[in-house]
Amino acid sequence: MKDSFYRKLRVYAYNIIGIYDDANDIVQDVLEKFIKVEKSGIDNEEAYLIRMVINSSINFKKRMKKFSAYGTWLPEPVQTDSADSMLERELIADYALMVLFEKLNPKERAVFILKEGFDYKHHEIAEVLDITDANSRKLLGRAKLKLGNGVFVGRQMKRHDISPFLKALNSSDINKLESLFSENISFSADGGDSVQVVATNTIGKSNISKLLVIIYKNFLNDKSYKISVMNHQVSIIYKSQERTNSCLLFSFNNEGYIESIYSVVDPFKLTNF
Repeated sequence: MKDSFYRKLRVYAYNIIGIYDDANDIVQDVLEKFIKVEKSGIDNEEAYLIRMVINSSINFKKRMKKFSAYGTWLPEPVQTDSADSMLERELIADYALMVLFEKLNPKERAVFILKEGFDYKHHEIAEVLDITDANSRKLLGRAKLKLGNGVFVGRQMKRHDISPFLKALNSSDINKLESLFSENISFSADGGDSVQVVATNTIGKSNISKLLVIIYKNFLNDKSYKISVMNHQVSIIYKSQERTNSCLLFSFNNEGYIESIYSVVDPFKLTNF
């Protein structure tokens, strides 16, 4: 099997379940099962493997724990400024959309990803998921309704300058922070089962500015950091002694204001950094 096809299978799985190592495990498990399958009745082995991976991912997502003990469950970020290949980098969904995907059930998520991300036709989706064309269209319509304005835009996202935010945060300049935020900005954090974070999503310029200053003073001001791109979105990765402590991901609106901040501090979701 070509490495590029293996990576494509891994991206299919990751976009559906949101955890990179689990996606890799799913692909490995599918390949091990495929070795034992009678191949004489398979016309297209690649299509067969894609179908196996997608359906395994859907089943896995149905069984997944959908909450964190601390904070809000967020997907595992994946670095896309140095992904394994151009193919993988282009096909990984942007982070804000990965978060929105949690509004969908696993089958809606799979249909949306196949149609909007991988340009499948409805009859192809129907074949992969063993449903009718009409059901595929219905699931896509339902998914779009739940996602609102969410679209598969990872490849086209504009790179934004995060340095004004860093400067304001480092100097605890609440007024400057507020000037960088959209009116409806939201903040969410995922501490997993071990790191205490804000329990619920926070909204509003003033609330989030004050919260970020408190977080920085108490947990981040003595950490080194680097600016990166995770799931096509500008991010700040904080480390201490080569251990990653936190990843902040930023989503911007069309006017260039920050509209969402996602804080991943769950150690399990930072191991691949």
